[in-house]
Amino acid sequence: MRVVAVIIQAFISTAALADSTGERKLGEPSPTAAEVIGSVYNFSRFQQGLLENTDLKGNAEVKNLAALRAEEAAKRDKSLKEIQKAIGAELHVGRATSSTASLVEPEMSDGPTYVRSFYAAQIPEYESIISLLERYLKAPDNTALAAFAREQLPMLRSQVRDAERTMADK
Repeated sequence: MRVVAVIIQAFISTAALADSTGERKLGEPSPTAAEVIGSVYNFSRFQQGLLENTDLKGNAEVKNLAALRAEEAAKRDKSLKEIQKAIGAELHVGRATSSTASLVEPEMSDGPTYVRSFYAAQIPEYESIISLLERYLKAPDNTALAAFAREQLPMLRSQVRDAERTMADK
């Protein structure tokens, strides 16, 4: 029952996110600073949600990585808060993103299955935020946010490659 509720909640939140971060079509304008900030906040919430959903069976690898990503998300949010204040943007950050729902419930899976789902859930989220930041950098409307995006992209690309490699190894 809880899994069904999480999936429904994730679907609703994904539909709401599509309006703000959206799958833009060719020829549409680049995302605005406010859209990027909101999307990065949502990505951070996803990463913090991973920590809340980590393996209750005590998988140290998953717990440690989730804690590290949550810590990185908190630092990223702190930097974004300053940019948001400078812009004066009011954001409407949604709930956790859809991939949190794709995690296999720890108590309903064996260890390796949960670990694979943990890494698999991250890949589309990373790809989405990387794509958004790349599109933003094509026509940025805020120099501080553009610098932030340029700083974050190499780290995010490295993390998604790590997740893909780990997935392949599991």
